[in-house]
Amino acid sequence: MALAQVKTDMTEARLDGVSLPQGAAWSNAVRTDAMARLRQMGLPTKRDEYWKYTDPSSLTTADAAPAALFYNDEGPLFAEVDRVKIVFVDGVFDAEASDDLKAEGVEIERLAEAAQTDIHWVKELYGVLEARGQTPVARPLAALNTALATDGVVIRVTGRTERPINFIYLHKDESSDAILHNVVKVEAGAEVTVLETGPAAARFSKLLEVDVAEGGTFNHVRAQGRDHERRAVTHCFARIAKDSTFKSFTLTFNGVLTRNECILEIVGDDAVAHVAGACVGDGRDFHHDDTVFITHDAVNCESRQVFKKVLRNGATGVFQGKILVKAGAQKTDGYQISQSLLLDEDSQFLAKPELEIYADDVACSHGSTSGAIDETALFYLRSRGVPHDEARNLLTLSFLAEALDEIADPALAEELRDRIEAWLDRHN
Repeated sequence: MALAQVKTDMTEARLDGVSLPQGAAWSNAVRTDAMARLRQMGLPTKRDEYWKYTDPSSLTTADAAPAALFYNDEGPLFAEVDRVKIVFVDGVFDAEASDDLKAEGVEIERLAEAAQTDIHWVKELYGVLEARGQTPVARPLAALNTALATDGVVIRVTGRTERPINFIYLHKDESSDAILHNVVKVEAGAEVTVLETGPAAARFSKLLEVDVAEGGTFNHVRAQGRDHERRAVTHCFARIAKDSTFKSFTLTFNGVLTRNECILEIVGDDAVAHVAGACVGDGRDFHHDDTVFITHDAVNCESRQVFKKVLRNGATGVFQGKILVKAGAQKTDGYQISQSLLLDEDSQFLAKPELEIYADDVACSHGSTSGAIDETALFYLRSRGVPHDEARNLLTLSFLAEALDEIADPALAEELRDRIEAWLDRHN
C-alpha cells in the first residue's frame, strides 16, 4: 500500500468519532481549517524525514496507553517563588487550585471562554502562528492540537509583570489523554515570565503560541515531570518582532517518549531568540527528542540553540535543529550546539544539525558532539579525595551548565540545578 494511503487510513482511524469543539464563528473556522490541514498532511510515521529518529505511533493512536501515577516526594517546583498559579488536572482547568487570574499588567482568560466570544483579541493569534509554522516542514500533530483543544489559557501582557505565571500540570488519571493550547500575546514594551511544571497526563499534547511585539520580552522556563511512563508531544510557535527578546529553556526528567518542537520566526530587526534544553534519561524506555526550526527574516538578529543530554542504561536522545536565514536577513548571528554525555556504551544520541543561508553577511555555526565522561578530569577529582560518584556528578553538572546558563533568572536556574543534582544522586 502506498505511503499516502497508509497516512490517510491512519489519520481517519485517529479521527473516527471525533467532532470539532463548537464556539464563536472565528473559532469554528480556525478549527475547521486546522482539521483540513491535518487531513491533507496526514499524521506522521517514521518514514517522514523529521520523524525518522522517533516513532510517533504512540502519539497518533486513538487511545492513549496508560501511564502509572508517579509519587514525587521532592515537593512542587518553584514553591518559594511568588507566582500566579494556573492549575490543570489531566488537562482540565482546576479553578479551586488556581490563583485569581487577575494580575497587574496581564489579562488571563480560559481558552474555553475566549473561544465562545465573537470579538476577542485571541482570534488574531489562535492557530495563526501554528499555521505559519507548517511551512516548510509539516507539523500535523500541531494541527491536530489546534483543531481539538478545548482547554488552556490565553494571556495578554500589557506591562512589565512582577510575578511569573506558572502553568502547573497535574497527572491523576492513569488513562488521561490531555490536549491543551495556550496563547500569549506580549504587547510592545511589555515583559512576562512563564513557568511550566508537571507531567500533565498519561499522554499530553500541548501547544503554545507566543507573539512578542516590538520591544517586548518573553521568558519561558519549563520542567517536564518525572513520571516514568508519560508520553508527550509539545509545540511552541513564536513570532518575534523588532527589538524584542524570546528566551525558552526546558528541563526533562524521565518519560517513555518526549518530543518537544520549537518553531521561531524572527520578523523584526535587532531581535533576540534563544531556545535551550537539558535532559537526563535513564533506561531503554527513555526517548527524548528536541526538534527546533528558527527562521531569520530581519536584519541584525541573534539566535542561540543550546541543547545538552545526559543518557545512561540504553536511553536515547535526539536533536534536530535548523537555522534558516532568508535573503536580506543580513548581519544574522546564529549559534547552534547539541551535545550528549553518554554514561555507558548502550545509550545513543542522534543529531541532525542544519544551516540554510541565503544572505552573505552572516555569522552562523553549528556543532554536535557525543562523548563519555572525561577520564582525565575524573582522575583529577578522585586524586584529590572526591568519591567516584560525586566526581562523576560534578562533571555531569558542569556539562549541563551551558544550557542552564540560558535561563535569565539565576534563582530559577539554581533550583533546577538542585533538582538535577538530586536526580543524579538517586541514579548513582
